[in-house]
Amino acid sequence: MYLNTLKPAAGSKKDRKRVGRGIGSTLGKTCGRGHKGQKARAGGYHKVAFEGGQMPLHRRLPKVGFRSQNKRYVDEIRLFELNRLADDVIDLETLRRANLVSGQTKQVKIIASGQLKRPVVIRGLIVSKGARLAIEATGGRVENS
Repeated sequence: MYLNTLKPAAGSKKDRKRVGRGIGSTLGKTCGRGHKGQKARAGGYHKVAFEGGQMPLHRRLPKVGFRSQNKRYVDEIRLFELNRLADDVIDLETLRRANLVSGQTKQVKIIASGQLKRPVVIRGLIVSKGARLAIEATGGRVENS
């Protein structure tokens, strides 16, 4: 095989459409665009979702839902997940090292779900009322500093 013998596979390259080359070519005169009208003109076409002046579907339907921009920075941890951690002092950095929250997370809330089996100190994290009671019941404490 030589570079000067390389060719694309048969049928993989189509010839471009040569329009306006006489009546016998089937693409003469109007060049396949039909007669007159907006679609026949150069540069003449309506915007996406245009429905001929009728109110477009995307404007007839009501607006629904909300997507929080802060969602990627806030995370939740359940009580039973804290049992997996070896540290007695739990803060944001501890949770990051244990891969319980992502590196983007700036704020974490501990919620009461499951049971905590040992006393821990929570530092700099938001804690729900139920989770606070459960942490203090095991002999731990919550520090917001």
